[in-house]
Amino acid sequence: MEEQDFTNVKETENTQPQTYTFAQHPAELILESGEKFGPITLAYETVGQLNKEKSNAILILHALSGDSHVAGPGGWWENFVGPGKGIDTDKYFVICSNVLGGCRGSTGPSSINPKTSKPYGIDFPIITIGDMVNAQRRLIDYLGIKKLLSVVGGSMGGMQVLQWMISCPDCIFSAIPIATTMKHTPQQIAFNEVGRQAVMADSNWRNGDYYGHSIPAKGLAIARMIGHITYMSDASMAEKFGRRIKAEKASSKFAAEFEVEGYLRYRGDSFVKRFDANSYLYITKAVDYFNILNGNSLSDIFYGLRAKVLVIAFKSDWLYPAYQSLEIAKACKLAGMDASYCEVNSNYGHDAFLLEIEQEAQLISNFLKSLNGNSKEPSKD
Repeated sequence: MEEQDFTNVKETENTQPQTYTFAQHPAELILESGEKFGPITLAYETVGQLNKEKSNAILILHALSGDSHVAGPGGWWENFVGPGKGIDTDKYFVICSNVLGGCRGSTGPSSINPKTSKPYGIDFPIITIGDMVNAQRRLIDYLGIKKLLSVVGGSMGGMQVLQWMISCPDCIFSAIPIATTMKHTPQQIAFNEVGRQAVMADSNWRNGDYYGHSIPAKGLAIARMIGHITYMSDASMAEKFGRRIKAEKASSKFAAEFEVEGYLRYRGDSFVKRFDANSYLYITKAVDYFNILNGNSLSDIFYGLRAKVLVIAFKSDWLYPAYQSLEIAKACKLAGMDASYCEVNSNYGHDAFLLEIEQEAQLISNFLKSLNGNSKEPSKD
């Protein structure tokens, strides 16, 4: 496909989803497993105006349950990305795509397999964070952008940022990994495995072939409940819920009487309405496989990378503790990079990267302004 020209595109906060399809036979994408896969469609949204030099593009990378709708009403980072906000779309051209393996417009297990005319289900190939980034690189090429001003993301999005730093060091001026890690610990893998087992134990899962039938709603809701516990901190749960009992009388002995019980059930039920169970299995597996160290020393992994880096962590985050972000910053310093580390004092736990908007806005907007001439206002002519 031809490059698209996104210069002088009218600014709007009400972004419209777009798609890019590539890797058709015989030019399939070669996955890290060695398997060839295609065609692939990525859903993406853009906000802001690309300048004539195409030097003001920022790629935002979403977390596990996110999608391409990052800005505007209902966007998962709507308070942070937009005109005059932390990532100011009056200055920057923002791109966000749903990951390969997702279920919000990008090719994933719920997509139709052209060979069978049925959803892939578990015939979908195993994917990695590296595969997600390789697909994103194809999208950036399609948009005609040679070098991104920055790649930004938290949690699984932060893993993608690190993968961009490893896989395409010449494609980025800067990187901002937030609340993330270079590899999962056994405990982090264990939480994901319990979630996967909850999905697969649901009788409606049908070995992944539930499309057209009842979905494994109970299993996926339990998986989300487990995950959501890890996103909050003990302090934030105590402040939000305490041990408060719901006012209405319990309908059964094991009804959700405590407010925290009702909240978790609500989060689980809401998740089921917008996310595919098989995508959950594949994406959590990709997160568990992620390991940019891969036998290398801290001083070697970023060797030769010249991007400027801002690493952000949160003190109460026990899913991705601050020490894991410190390791990222240390690896950058050992490689001789211009890297900064900021640890935000927040009680929100892992969710802080979505909630501590004011502090993140100050850190990130100042960092972007410091990129020596690359944070120019978009050309207006």
